[in-house]
Amino acid sequence: MGIENAKWYVLHTYSGYENQVEMNLKMVFEKNNLTDRLFEITIPMEEVLEEKNGKKKLVKRKMYPCYVLIKMDYDNSMWHIITQTRGVTGFVGPQGRPLPLTEDEIRRMHLEKVVAKTDYKPGDTVKIIGGPLEDFVGKIETIDSENQKCRVSVSMFGRATPVDLELYQIEPVIED
Repeated sequence: MGIENAKWYVLHTYSGYENQVEMNLKMVFEKNNLTDRLFEITIPMEEVLEEKNGKKKLVKRKMYPCYVLIKMDYDNSMWHIITQTRGVTGFVGPQGRPLPLTEDEIRRMHLEKVVAKTDYKPGDTVKIIGGPLEDFVGKIETIDSENQKCRVSVSMFGRATPVDLELYQIEPVIED
């Protein structure tokens, strides 16, 4: 038992019940004295540039509607408890049996903190390689190595706009 045995699993939920499922699962794990086996529940969100009435703004949207990701130390005795939780329709896997995500899937979904290279410095030109501003190029304003974040100034709508990013979302631009 413990975090070394914990794996990521995907639960299917009723539409719009993702947040409710997260709360319900936390209560179920508490009620059944299984909190030491639950490490994280997440509903991946992304910022998307949306246009409404001629105005553009960044909004948060669920990346995988109807799905909740859960990191836990799972055993078969927990299947019934989890699948009977209000809002959960079942595990994603063969015949509704839990199938843990692979390392590649975890990396692509950014579920685990990836330690990115931090030899960037303010003024460096970088290309954004993930998120709603993918392929934008900008200059680094600030770097927070400890939290793996940076602020990049990109040209958007004709003016410089600061954008907060994770370090794994940028790559250096080689200038000639």
